[in-house]
Amino acid sequence: MFFNLDISTLIARLVVLLIAMPVHEWAHAWSAYELGDDTASLQGRLTLNPLAHLDPIGSLLILLGGFGWAHPVPVNPYRMRGSPRAGMALSAAAGPIANVLVAALCAIPFRLGLLSLADAFASASAFNPARLLYLIAETSLGLGIFNLLPFFPLDGEKVAVGLLPPRWSNRLLDFRPYSTYALIGLLFLPRLVGLDPIGWLIGLIMAPALVLFFFL
Repeated sequence: MFFNLDISTLIARLVVLLIAMPVHEWAHAWSAYELGDDTASLQGRLTLNPLAHLDPIGSLLILLGGFGWAHPVPVNPYRMRGSPRAGMALSAAAGPIANVLVAALCAIPFRLGLLSLADAFASASAFNPARLLYLIAETSLGLGIFNLLPFFPLDGEKVAVGLLPPRWSNRLLDFRPYSTYALIGLLFLPRLVGLDPIGWLIGLIMAPALVLFFFL
């Protein structure tokens, strides 16, 4: 995935950067607002404007490598109705769910017969709409799955803390100071020996999801 670039892939990632990533962050802000926390709204994050969300380094990594991050949306779970952990889990899950929905929307023209998957793989031209939509779906879905990994600061860690029994969620919270380093290590160290466990795991989940969206 990393640095696997052609012009159509770069354009697809740019679309994801300017549309799917703002939708992801907006979903966090919107879900928190609906649960009673207006922190993100007061800071101007309840918007689809990319300028309110994009992070320079995270954006560059999305363009070059297909994964990255935006500015985290500020959320205060103690202002939400009900359990703070459950509210945080719901708000955290909203971002990846939004990415999955973007991927599903990209599949609609194919399911209606307006575009063909054969055309998507027939040409790498930047002007091939079938290829662009498929790559946008693939990248958006990959970002959603990546963000569900149970490592801080990814959304999946917050979802896991909210869903797991206290015994296990507290262990995750205890591991939080080291979690980012573990994620970085899993992303880059195995590549030194030609392995990519994170990419393998994302692909393992993404393949059947793409089949579901585009074929079934």
